[in-house]
Formats: sequence, structure tokens, C-alpha cells
Amino acid sequence: MNELKKQFCEQGYTKLEAFLSSDEAKELRSIYDALLSDKQRTLHLRSDLAGGTDENRVERITQIMRPSLIEKQLLTHSAYKKALNLVKNILGDDMELDFDMLINKAPHTNTPTPWHQDAAYWINLPDKRAVSCWIALDKVYEENGCMWFLPVTDQKVLEHRNLPNGGALYCNVETSNAVAVPLEIGGCTFHDGFTLHFSKGNSTTSQRRALILNFRPKKMIALERAQGMDHTGVRKKRS
Repeated sequence: MNELKKQFCEQGYTKLEAFLSSDEAKELRSIYDALLSDKQRTLHLRSDLAGGTDENRVERITQIMRPSLIEKQLLTHSAYKKALNLVKNILGDDMELDFDMLINKAPHTNTPTPWHQDAAYWINLPDKRAVSCWIALDKVYEENGCMWFLPVTDQKVLEHRNLPNGGALYCNVETSNAVAVPLEIGGCTFHDGFTLHFSKGNSTTSQRRALILNFRPKKMIALERAQGMDHTGVRKKRS
């Protein structure tokens, strides 16, 4: 536990090889797949991070924001409880769940998620503490889109732009020191909001399913909501 905190504080990210059991991951995949296939219920929370508006086109990088608004059972799953306990140890007892999301890379889509900082999507808050827990629900490696990280240097948001047609934010950055983090099913990473990260496209025959849980101080969540930020709106640079 202390090593997890030490790594996170020193480099802005860390990993946990065995965060969930195979049974816990299987339970999440069942809920995940149901949400992924139900475009009607998820329509208002769903988008393609690769960009594009053609409803008949295959989604390359499906993002569903705040899936627990639709499936309340997610909030009682052990993954949420375990992640919160670990995050409190890393950043303090006042940390709470801000939002969750699903990101799936479909087979043979081979579309990367560009280099970016999560903080580029967020409003500027006085307390900068935040951490995202990225949970692998499939075995992840370079060919299907495991996470890559660059160690955080300071709490500064770089200049970001949107990919065309409502796609993800991206920034230009030197990546020669980037580190790939492959994981087995049920493994996870934790990264800071200012930590630069990226993933390659999925060139394999299988899905690359990930569940992401974001945490920040309870008072900062209340401040976000008071300013109308609930992580369900249009994807754009906010900071």
C-alpha cells in the first residue's frame, strides 16, 4: 500500500496487478456488455472518442459517461469500494467518487486514443487532487490498447485541441520516455489528472473493455456541480 502511494506521488501514476478477482471482473463485464449493446438507454451519455456522427458507422472508441446513472448496481460493486479505499490511502479521507465511465475499443478498429491530460476536460478547481482508476476487463497489451504514461512534471494543463467531429482532446508532447503498462484481466492503474497518457488502437479480434472511476475531494465535487459540471455534457476543453 505504501509503495502504491509512493509511486503515485513520485510519477503521477502506478499500477495494481491484481485489483479484482476473475469473478468480480466477470460480473462487471456482464453489466458492461449490456450497456455497450443498449444504444437507446445510453444515447444521451454515449459518444465515439474517435469522432464522427454517422449513426450507422461502427463505433471505434465507445465512451459511456456515468454508466452508474443507468445501472445503479454498479455503485454497489466491490470494484467501486476497493478503488475508493485505495484512493483515500493515496490522497486523503475526503476523496469520493466524482464520476465513472466505460471506454471500449472495438476489434480491428485500430484507432489510438491521443496523448492528453484528463484535467484538460475539467473546470479549474482550487484543490487539484484527483485520481482515475483504470480497470482492465480484458487482458490489455500494446496491440489492443493498453495505457501508456509519461511521468507528471507539474500541475499545468498543456494546450489541447479536439479531434474532428466531436472527438477526444489531444495535445502535442515529446513521448520518448513513455511507458506502456500491460495488465491482466482485473488489473488496474491509478493516474493523476495532470498525467499525460495515451493508448494505441485495437488491432486484435477481441474487445478492449475498460471501466474508469474518477475520484476527487468531496468539497470539489460539490463545487463542480454548483458550476454545472456533472461530466455528462459536450466534450471540450474546460480548464
